[in-house]
Amino acid sequence: MHLTKEEERLLAGEGGEALRKAMEILLTLGEMNNAERLIPITSAQVSGVSYKTIGDAGLEFLRDMAESGAKVKVLTTLNPAGAPVEAAHELGFPEEFIRKQREILRAYESMGILVSCTCTPYYVGNLPRFGEHIAWAESSSVIYANSVIGARTNRESAISALAAALVGKVPEYGLHLSENRQGSFRVEIKTKLESSTDYAALGYYVGRNYKGIPVFAGASPQGEDLKALGAALATGAISMFHFAGATPEYREEKLEKIEVGEEELREAWEELNTCEEPDIVTIGCPHASLKEVLAVAKLNPRREVWIFTSRQVKELAERYIKNENIKIIADTCMVVAPLEELGIKCIGVNSAKAAFYSTNLSKISVRFDSLENLLREE
Repeated sequence: MHLTKEEERLLAGEGGEALRKAMEILLTLGEMNNAERLIPITSAQVSGVSYKTIGDAGLEFLRDMAESGAKVKVLTTLNPAGAPVEAAHELGFPEEFIRKQREILRAYESMGILVSCTCTPYYVGNLPRFGEHIAWAESSSVIYANSVIGARTNRESAISALAAALVGKVPEYGLHLSENRQGSFRVEIKTKLESSTDYAALGYYVGRNYKGIPVFAGASPQGEDLKALGAALATGAISMFHFAGATPEYREEKLEKIEVGEEELREAWEELNTCEEPDIVTIGCPHASLKEVLAVAKLNPRREVWIFTSRQVKELAERYIKNENIKIIADTCMVVAPLEELGIKCIGVNSAKAAFYSTNLSKISVRFDSLENLLREE
């Protein structure tokens, strides 16, 4: 890779040990992917926040970085933590888990990172413009940024996103290059999609069976539908999609076509469902928008519902929620929180991403269904 004089100085340690490590990470990543140079970014989204997923080794790494005095160079937001910072005791989270989770957040905050604790940074002020280069981790935010916003990012790891935030640059390869953002195959939708859950099932089926950049046609999605579709696609190896009439970089192209109809969606639904009667219903993977929170409230559920969202959405939504069965929880989600340690064995979800990771990461059984069906039951 070609490095500027300033980058060479950072690599030599003149900016401190943390920046030297960050440069080594970016250089190694760039050389592995045949990048020619580093390019500036306008924002970062850092994952690796939940103590459940990074453990003591991750906490020690963050302590070392924080103690070095390193500060991020660009607007940097943070993924969900493993526990709701303000309500962890109320919900019964283990004391030791809470203590170490707070240490992780303090380490990030000391580096100048906004403790946003959300996987939807585009709802809370980290909203890049079309064509901007960014360094985002967390698969659902990556695919949303590339596809719906039209910003440019690869699927960064927790470490590479942090390194990019500290240096303010990323290696130029992959989805930062225009030639790598074109469609790979066309998906003709041959069934009616009635809810975001149907879009999630569609994304899950395509994401588990295909690679590349899918181009969808045959439906008219709304914003939350695109979010659900992208999050489900990202459970596979897909980090970008196009949708005819809905995403900014869609172009008519001659591509190999596949058809997805009722049979394929039924296959996805059957694979994602592993239990019948949930202990609680959990909504917000990715974190719920205000529109999604109000949709739950409108259904006036008679069973316990946990809605996971950002602090900003929570503060606004609580003014309008009068149903005591609805708990709005900020900073965490059903995937990265240790729900299994709270005695929860089966959850109801309308998110394919939540269904996949709850089953495979937390070993919690899942009822995957539409919001209306999940909340209709008493």
